[in-house]
Amino acid sequence: MRRLTGRGLPVIAAALWAAGATLAGGRDHDDARALREQGAVVPLEQILRAANAHRPGRVVDVELERKNHRYVYEIELLDASGEVWELKFDARTGAMLQAEPER
Repeated sequence: MRRLTGRGLPVIAAALWAAGATLAGGRDHDDARALREQGAVVPLEQILRAANAHRPGRVVDVELERKNHRYVYEIELLDASGEVWELKFDARTGAMLQAEPER
């Protein structure tokens, strides 16, 4: 079995990031893009700017989920102190719904 080296990890991370947000439940980035084009969700870039303004750090995970009849962006980020935070945003309006340390 081949091990990933430190040099291979950034390439994998970049490929995953390029795929954009994915919908939970087996739906893919094409569905997320279609929702954006329909105006059902705000652009991921807008959410990432808001997340960084609230809690600066490095994004480690992005999900777009449907919860209680609305879409929610869930952003996990690693802050400068090494703590992982989960921030949730209403995907239609961009409003922050919740921010808490990951447990």
